Amino acid sequence: MSDTNNGPTQTDKNSVFSTDGIKGVENISRQDYAKREIGLEIPVNAVNLPSRGRVYGPDHPLHMVESVEYRGMTPREEDILMTPAFIKKGTVVTELIKACLMDKRIDVSTLVTGDRNALMIAIRSAGYGHIYEPSYTCPACDSKNDMHINLNELEIKPLSVNPVAEGVNAFKFRLPKCERDVSFRIATGKDEEELASMAESKKKKGIINTNPVTMRLMSALVEIDGKTDRGLINKFVQNMPAQDSIALRKYMDEIEPGIQSTVDFTCNACGHGEEISMPFGVTFLYPNAKV
Repeated sequence: MSDTNNGPTQTDKNSVFSTDGIKGVENISRQDYAKREIGLEIPVNAVNLPSRGRVYGPDHPLHMVESVEYRGMTPREEDILMTPAFIKKGTVVTELIKACLMDKRIDVSTLVTGDRNALMIAIRSAGYGHIYEPSYTCPACDSKNDMHINLNELEIKPLSVNPVAEGVNAFKFRLPKCERDVSFRIATGKDEEELASMAESKKKKGIINTNPVTMRLMSALVEIDGKTDRGLINKFVQNMPAQDSIALRKYMDEIEPGIQSTVDFTCNACGHGEEISMPFGVTFLYPNAKV
């Protein structure tokens, strides 16, 4: 069993590679095997979770856990980044995090987006170093600029409001225009993958995804004035005042835990300056990513 407050114990970590029941085979972790047999020590680090574990239920391994341990990348994880099946399904990030997490009980698809991003940055930094050098095209003059981003300087944005109850991924909001009380969830990896799959399916059919706002709200809302019927919620989303839609999405963005990923950009060619959001996704995981 793991310590609820301090994450997985050494026993838990070793049990991941357990060979119990196989006669004559010694129980040994992958880290211990690499160190003993080939003299390599795979580093194990911990990353703070922006959610602080407050959105995961009592049965979740990260319930009220504020940090989680992961190990460094190896060529096996680089293989994941180049696996066509994972790329096609849009599950590269999920598979990478799953491979590097020490606690194999964790279902990576259940992690909220901010926790996934924190892990993705930590794993990428441990694997390729904390300097990220993408290129960015200036929106003012179309010149390409090489950027220099120190991942260690990105700050964690912790969950700052209370959920409806500890261990429940649900938050309340009062819509200002129609004066209705709604509850919404913070997006998880599974939500992101489902939305991406739906968009890809439409693309294959030649349908341009023209309703990203509606899809996001339909996925997030779980209750309206105490009613949880999906059909009712979807119809409400389609017909709610735009003022309420904007206010709700703004509040969702404000409270969502994650990483402060906006960085300052100044064009070397024309001097144009602005704040931009650092891109996440598969390209971020490569040492020479270009965006």
